[in-house]
Amino acid sequence: MIHGILNVYKERGYTSHDVVAKLRGIIGQKKIGHTGTLDPDAVGVLPVCLGRATKLCDMLTDKDKCYETVLLLGVWTDTQDISGQTLGTGDTSGLYEDAVRQAVGSFQGGYDQTPPMYSAIKVNGKKLYELAREGKSVERKARRVEIYKIDILEVSLPRVRMRVRCSKGTYIRTLCHDIGERLGCGGCMESLIRTESGPFCIADSLTLSDIERLKKEDRLKSRVLPVDGMFGELRAATLKESWERPAYNGNPLPFKAFQEEAAFQDLERARVYDSRKDFIGIYEFRQEKKGFVTVKMFYTGKKD
Repeated sequence: MIHGILNVYKERGYTSHDVVAKLRGIIGQKKIGHTGTLDPDAVGVLPVCLGRATKLCDMLTDKDKCYETVLLLGVWTDTQDISGQTLGTGDTSGLYEDAVRQAVGSFQGGYDQTPPMYSAIKVNGKKLYELAREGKSVERKARRVEIYKIDILEVSLPRVRMRVRCSKGTYIRTLCHDIGERLGCGGCMESLIRTESGPFCIADSLTLSDIERLKKEDRLKSRVLPVDGMFGELRAATLKESWERPAYNGNPLPFKAFQEEAAFQDLERARVYDSRKDFIGIYEFRQEKKGFVTVKMFYTGKKD
């Protein structure tokens, strides 16, 4: 079984679940999970976790993102993107580039964003898009999101091409809709590319056909980021063989459990490995325990 993260380029027409299903067939293993949905019409970076790395899915979903999008002014839809049913149109003939730039820039920073009805958020156990398809609309609570930076790449009215760096949970199509509302003419998202997700960028991403080719050539593992590669900022600590079983069972570990005992007296967090250099997990020092406790376990000594 392969353990690690693949930087997948999600192509248009696939859902994130479709990508996982395809990869299970290509790679030949079931333990695969994605790190956050991309709409079928959107393309770009989709980190996919394999094997033990599936325990990282929630951590990667929480990472900041970067997108390139085209805002189409003068039209709004039920899905807030161009694929939806048009609900109305607005006059853009009187728009000036300066006013557009000012409106776009006003969203930089924190703002309360109301999630769209066509989203996977659950209300009373049911996804909003399921309710929307039934013709129902429910009240949604606005959520605070952070737009760290918006760069306008091109203005060719009624279209505006932008680069948006934002926090998790930000809906770019809702941002486009909200900009259109602020300008008084309406707007929707015409296209979307996710260029970055956490440490993963589009330049290094692989299409499904790339992955299939690398698998056939027995070169796929060279493009998989190992699980411990996500924690490169932490120092590595190696266990003495006699302390491996307690570690596998999730027990606290004293300083004397490590081969580098004297060198790690100042550690707060560490990447912990067994004597065979298998990555066990992330441990954190707790004074009340007088040792290190598990933050996240990835290996328990058992064969996968």
